[in-house]
Amino acid sequence: MTADVSAAPRCLIVIPCLNEEKHIGPLIEKLQGSLDALNARIVVADGGSTDRTREIVEWFAVADPRVILLDNPKRIQSAAVNLAASTFGADCEYLIRIDAHGEYPDDYCLQLEREADVMNADSVVVAMQTVGFSTFQKATAVAQNSKLGNGGSKHRTGARGHWVDHGHHALMRVEAFQTVGGYDETFRHNEDAELDYRLRQAGFRIWMTDKTSMVYYPRSSVGPLFRQYFGYGRGRARNFLKHRSRPSLRQLLPLSVMPVAVGALLAIINWAAVIPFGLWAVACLGYGAWLALGQRNPYGPLAAVSAMVMHFAWSAGFWRELLDYRQWRPAS
Repeated sequence: MTADVSAAPRCLIVIPCLNEEKHIGPLIEKLQGSLDALNARIVVADGGSTDRTREIVEWFAVADPRVILLDNPKRIQSAAVNLAASTFGADCEYLIRIDAHGEYPDDYCLQLEREADVMNADSVVVAMQTVGFSTFQKATAVAQNSKLGNGGSKHRTGARGHWVDHGHHALMRVEAFQTVGGYDETFRHNEDAELDYRLRQAGFRIWMTDKTSMVYYPRSSVGPLFRQYFGYGRGRARNFLKHRSRPSLRQLLPLSVMPVAVGALLAIINWAAVIPFGLWAVACLGYGAWLALGQRNPYGPLAAVSAMVMHFAWSAGFWRELLDYRQWRPAS
């Protein structure tokens, strides 16, 4: 493979990762197919992997100087992208963020660049389709692809290309990314929505493309799924506290789940206290039954359970962060 590493690349492809030995090799191989056309380099920002991830990336880097392994001592994804952009992005026009645990079409990066050029967009975001393999993972995928699990979020369900406030991060102009200061590294979750808020406030435009999308693999058991959505809820609350931005209607509904669940404990005093919780549970299970019978999806009932875990965890995380007294103390 030939590579002209003397010319400044137009695109910087960043892969934040940690212990991704099963996925990182095939992912780099797929991305390499577009490097010449994009005039791009790949930076794998590793947060301290203890498996063979680093060894695999180093093997690719020896064979192709356009593949670079970068240490990410802060470990989190927001810090990984910031570090890669500050270290290698100065002469690049575009930054493309790739999730190590996702699946992408062969022309994914090329389509993103074309959309940015054609639409003169500062950021291009994509729809995300969730796919599972194990029984629980398949059920969670059904939930996340449905309105019960995503509330009608367009970056989940997909739509015709249009301008949006937020979407799953794919491509950004380096100039726009650096102008607003990159990701806020105090955010472990929801850093993408927080950055999109600042991009819009600064006058930059975000385009949701319908020309390409990605496949995401959900958590395969209840515990990791709960922790993931608990983190999402905390991230959304931090966004609210930082910018005083109001949750949307589709976020307000699951936000009420935690108070409703706590209120159900008052049923020992008055049985009526359990009614709101019961209505939520019946609504979720009824949706699952409709998926099973109306849509002939055998994973419908279990998808309802996954959705309930997601709702409860998201709500618990939001309230945990919102009620944390440290958030209201003045900075020293």
